[in-house]
Amino acid sequence: MSEVFDGYERHYCEISASLSRKCTSAAHLDGEKKKQKVSEIKTGLDDAENLIRKMDLEARSLQPSVKAGLLAKLREYKSDLNNLKSELKRITTPNPTQASREELLESGKADMIAVSADQRGRLLMSTERLNQSTDRIKEGRRTMLETEELGVSILQDLHQQRQSLLHAHSTLHGVDDNIGKSRKILTTMSRRMDRNKWIIGGIMVALVLAILVILYFKLTH
Repeated sequence: MSEVFDGYERHYCEISASLSRKCTSAAHLDGEKKKQKVSEIKTGLDDAENLIRKMDLEARSLQPSVKAGLLAKLREYKSDLNNLKSELKRITTPNPTQASREELLESGKADMIAVSADQRGRLLMSTERLNQSTDRIKEGRRTMLETEELGVSILQDLHQQRQSLLHAHSTLHGVDDNIGKSRKILTTMSRRMDRNKWIIGGIMVALVLAILVILYFKLTH
């Protein structure tokens, strides 16, 4: 459905409800107050008629599948507008003969007013549903934006965690290298210690032999 048409429709329903209240109020007024109220009703009817024309143009510019439903609604709005015009005409008619005829047709008028009231009730319900749909769309859009912000935040956290893992991996790789180097150094030192032990052992054996030889010569001479 066209958002432009929806906007016109809501505005028309508001004007229609306001005109209905003003017509009811004007029927009980006299003199200048009644003239002022009638002037306000005429201005409202002009605005409502202008909105009807805009809705008609908007509906006819849409696809046939959408246009049919909107034109059906538009016929109800036109009927409602005609009822409002008839109501204004009844209020402003000063002719006693006309007033008598209106009384004779009072039952028919009552039915017409009842139909008009029913139409306005449907219009108000339609407006309320449209407002509820608009609120749901706004809520859905807000939820979508919050979800998008949450997704961006999660991606940022994941990126930071990835950087931390890469840094930790690099650090562990450096530690492995240092451990390898330390192992090589310890292996070299161990070999040197073993070699020094053999050297010291050889020197001690040589000294013992030398002492034994010296003692032998001393004892034999």
